[in-house]
Amino acid sequence: MTASPWTLHCSVCTYVTTGDALASLCPDCGQPLMVRLAAADRSSVTAEASMWRYAGAMPIRDGEVRVGLGEGMTPLVEVPEFASAAGVGRVWIKDEGQNPTASFKARGLCMAVTRAKALGLKGVCVPTAGNAGIALAAYAAAARMPARIYAPKTTPPPILGSIRTYGAELELVDGHIGDAGKATAAFATQSGYFNVATVREPYRVEGMKTMGYEIAESFGWADLPDVLVYPTGGGEGTIGIWKAFKEMTEWGWLAKGSRLPKMVIAQAAGCAPLVRAVNAGADHATPWENPSTHASGLRVPGPLGDRLVLRTIKESQGGALAVDEDTIRADTFRLASTCGIDAAPEGGCGLAVAGMLVKAGLASGDSRVVVFNTGSGASYRW
Repeated sequence: MTASPWTLHCSVCTYVTTGDALASLCPDCGQPLMVRLAAADRSSVTAEASMWRYAGAMPIRDGEVRVGLGEGMTPLVEVPEFASAAGVGRVWIKDEGQNPTASFKARGLCMAVTRAKALGLKGVCVPTAGNAGIALAAYAAAARMPARIYAPKTTPPPILGSIRTYGAELELVDGHIGDAGKATAAFATQSGYFNVATVREPYRVEGMKTMGYEIAESFGWADLPDVLVYPTGGGEGTIGIWKAFKEMTEWGWLAKGSRLPKMVIAQAAGCAPLVRAVNAGADHATPWENPSTHASGLRVPGPLGDRLVLRTIKESQGGALAVDEDTIRADTFRLASTCGIDAAPEGGCGLAVAGMLVKAGLASGDSRVVVFNTGSGASYRW
């Protein structure tokens, strides 16, 4: 099944361009571009056991090769003991660590590389806190495309080893992902490689949104969860999931009267620019000073998608909460030792936030909550 032709729209201003354009940020205001598809029918969903079952709602054309490794359709595991501890009705863990490259990043980079391949690009590059680098390296290898990845020297060694294993060029930089981003941008300008950094191109979000479609399908396209807790660094997962819910609402995929979930983001207390922005009632985030957390995927001091994440929280009537390092470690261990999910520390952060929802007024005693574990803990151990 192939999606209808799409256009690219600026997320802030009125700029619009065609879907076949090579596009990065909006040339008028510098903000992220988003894909806008014509209406798709729910009957387009296939039985394919990957995220491509939703190809009818994705930017893919007839005859284009999908650069896929079996990504998506990750399990939704109910954990009653966590629901009891959190004081809510039910809790499920959406385990994104079971994607081909051991994190949710497989979804977005799969889509980005598919579009890059279709556009005949010379090569691709990305800054990474870890998991995006692994995913780009793997999908670039599958597409037979060269890739260069810039990562902070503090990135966990197993992640760096995986990037090298897939054959990508790896450059280590001092500082945090913001510094890696500057190096990537400079390399892209010099080399002609295309920079696929988070929300710097419009297609990673299109892969990420399939998590929202999977949640809706898992709940029978109706009676959706009350709250989704998503560990958020750069923000593309949060943005993509909410985009999926808005598309399904517009296209009539959801049962009439279905309420959309509250989107609650989880951040580390040592790097929480989005939580600070929510608490201040701001529409954008100011960069976090001296970011520090062992959950490297959350160590993003100045997310480019800040306005989109904050808009998502507002539209969904959700919230943003931060967790300290000891609590992240404790809840990461709880996920593994209590229910056998080998969680990344970002997943532990999400579980900890789930336990804070009732006190924060974001859930009640009968709420149904889905917590995303965004990656595998194996990538963080050495």
